[in-house]
Amino acid sequence: MDLVAAIILWIHLFSAIIFIGGSYFMWLVLVPESYKVSKEEGERTRMLGVFARRFALITNVTLILLILTGLYNATWYLGSIDLLTKSFRGFLLLIKASLTLLLIILVYINGVYFGRKITKLASQRRFDDLKRIRKISKTISLVNLALMLMITVVASMMQFAA
Repeated sequence: MDLVAAIILWIHLFSAIIFIGGSYFMWLVLVPESYKVSKEEGERTRMLGVFARRFALITNVTLILLILTGLYNATWYLGSIDLLTKSFRGFLLLIKASLTLLLIILVYINGVYFGRKITKLASQRRFDDLKRIRKISKTISLVNLALMLMITVVASMMQFAA
């Protein structure tokens, strides 16, 4: 592996650590612990909204880096287009790419649509509607966490596939 490939791989892995680690931190630490900071739903939602907006900036950068470095790294597995369809490693690459595309779509649907709606409902003090939307958003977030885990497993499998 040459120096450029090593640097690009490092950027890819570091971006994945930030993106995945940050996402799990949000759902395993920030959201549950936010109830200890404030029992008032509007205040708690505003606080989480501030954190989520900051994390969204980081997420945008890491997703761009993951896509660009992932495309470069994919060339390692693709000597030719035949390998994509005739090898197990190529099959895994297709699965990883498909899961990644689904993840990106769901991340932006959840962040852009539901995130803004949650903040708006909290500011309007429409807590029944907020609870309903938050339940949908939480389900999408849990799917995203599962997708991140699956992508990581598939990426690991690619290293050992023939």
